[in-house]
Amino acid sequence: MARTTPHDHPPAEGEPLYRRIATELLGELRDGTVPPGERLPGERRLAGHFGVSRETVRQALELLRRDGLVATDRRGSHTTLPGLPVGTPASLTFPVGARAATPGTVARATVAWEPPPPDHAEALGLAPGRPTLIHRYRYATADGHGLRTAVTSFSAVALAEVEELARYRDRADGTAAAHLRRAYDWMRRAGLTLHHRDAITRLTSTPSVRVTRRVHDQYARPLEITDLVVDAQQDALVYEFTVPGRTPTPSGA
Repeated sequence: MARTTPHDHPPAEGEPLYRRIATELLGELRDGTVPPGERLPGERRLAGHFGVSRETVRQALELLRRDGLVATDRRGSHTTLPGLPVGTPASLTFPVGARAATPGTVARATVAWEPPPPDHAEALGLAPGRPTLIHRYRYATADGHGLRTAVTSFSAVALAEVEELARYRDRADGTAAAHLRRAYDWMRRAGLTLHHRDAITRLTSTPSVRVTRRVHDQYARPLEITDLVVDAQQDALVYEFTVPGRTPTPSGA
């Protein structure tokens, strides 16, 4: 839940500061900054995020708790807004094309700290030869059919603002298993609104297709780019989209 622009709280006559913070936090919960069911950052981090004291944060959380919008247990507070819980399969899964290993299949993912492919470096605004976190994914049946491979490069912005990703740098030796299934949840929890664009192209002289996914945040800063290659003779890609329903207009309005 990172804020990248200054935040001021102009005085509002008759409205306590904690109520304004509760309103702003509720807005961030509703716009998906913190997914439904996800843990909220601690009071200290929330206080820094909003530029207020921890006591003000406590009062704001208590207000949301009384309204049934936030719950607290021994591990801290979490949102209780209705919606898909974190980890529920959706169209925006990491990496694009990822599948859970089932009997008779092999799914492997690793991370490395190395220079990305030249086209990835250009898309992410990285200087040639500059290393970054690279995620590699491979899925196949035991006989080699249904093969799909994905290579993801993360931007400097993603590593600077998403602490869960940054932690992988010291262990990114390219060999240890590293499934970053919650990478997009981590980004949203860091306060980033995700926008993605998928381009599908056919590879010449092969039965495979390439899916290139580019993800950027609400400030148009690149976060990651992934190239997925799928054996189109043995496999298929399925995209799911959810379109929010229109808010009903109250009768008599």
